[in-house]
Order: sequence, then C-alpha cells, then structure tokens
Amino acid sequence: MTLQPNQRITFLRGFIKRPAEVGSVIPSSRFLERRIVELAKIKTARTVVELGPGTGGTTRAILRSLPTDATLLTIEINQRFNSIISRIRDSRLIAHQGCAGDLRDILSRYGLTAVDAVVSGIPFSIIKPDFGRLIIRSISANLTEGGRFVAYQFRDRVNALGQEVMGPSRVHLELLNIPPVRVYSWANEAQAHHNQ
Repeated sequence: MTLQPNQRITFLRGFIKRPAEVGSVIPSSRFLERRIVELAKIKTARTVVELGPGTGGTTRAILRSLPTDATLLTIEINQRFNSIISRIRDSRLIAHQGCAGDLRDILSRYGLTAVDAVVSGIPFSIIKPDFGRLIIRSISANLTEGGRFVAYQFRDRVNALGQEVMGPSRVHLELLNIPPVRVYSWANEAQAHHNQ
C-alpha cells in the first residue's frame, strides 16, 4: 500500500504536533507490514486489535490478510489519524478513538472478548513506564491462550516491559524500513500471567 502525499504530510504533521502520540516521522514500509502480519498470524485470527494505527498502512495490510468473518478493532488516540482510519470502507473494521490503557473497556463496548492478536505501533519509549506496563498487562489479560502481541518499535523499552509481564520476547530486525525497526513478539502462555 502506498500512502498518498497528503497522508504522508498528515503523518509528519502528527509527529511534529504530538511526537509522544506518533513516535516516527514516516509510516511503516510494506516489508514491515508483511512481517507484522506474519508474526501476528493474522490469516487465522478471529479478533485483532491494532493500537496506534496512524494513517492506516498497517491497518490495510491486516485487513488484506484477515479472514472474511473476523474483526479488526483499531484504537487511535490522535483524532486526525482516527478520522483517516474511519474512512476505510470495510465491514470488519471498528475504528475507535481512545487510549490503549482503556483496552478492556473498549473491547467490552463493542462486545468483543478474547483477542487473538494485538499489534502495536504506539511509542512505548516515550510514554511513562508504569503506563506502558498497564497497557501490556491489559493486552495479556485480554489475549486468548496462544494469542500474539506484536510491537514494532525503534527502541527497546517495550521489550523490557513486555518481559516483566509476558516473559521473553522473540526479536526481529526489519532492515527494509526507514529507519530500520525492531519487531517484538510474544505468545500468551498460561505461565505468562505470573506477574498480573
């Protein structure tokens, strides 16, 4: 998926105005999008949550692989970005403007329970560690057993926080992205709940 010039400008403006919400000056590459879809096992998922979808590149990649009877819930704090996501015409998509820390309540609002995959682009490196932990605990608590949490980040704070809650991650480096980015993934196992 290639973003239109106006969407790239919107993404850059979002970063300049609120870097703590955006975390990057440019959207993800198609190579990164493919890796995320593969690690999150989107092709077999029934319910997927995307935290921080930005202007929707990863959202569209998820929708291309998502089963026809599945659901994708995006949670975006930035009003302009959420407006862009809301214009994607797909009956499987629920675009919600809100905070990732309210995950449980947001899922409940839409009648969603167990989540098979959570994909996150929110910048854990520039949010408070306690808030980051809260988000990851909420993710873990709402994943199905064996469900996946996949976070793509430029720094490794999510890895440290994720290990506290969900145990060791698998780490992948996607070089075909500008700049290169790390992709961290966890599978929700029963023993991962010892810190909750």
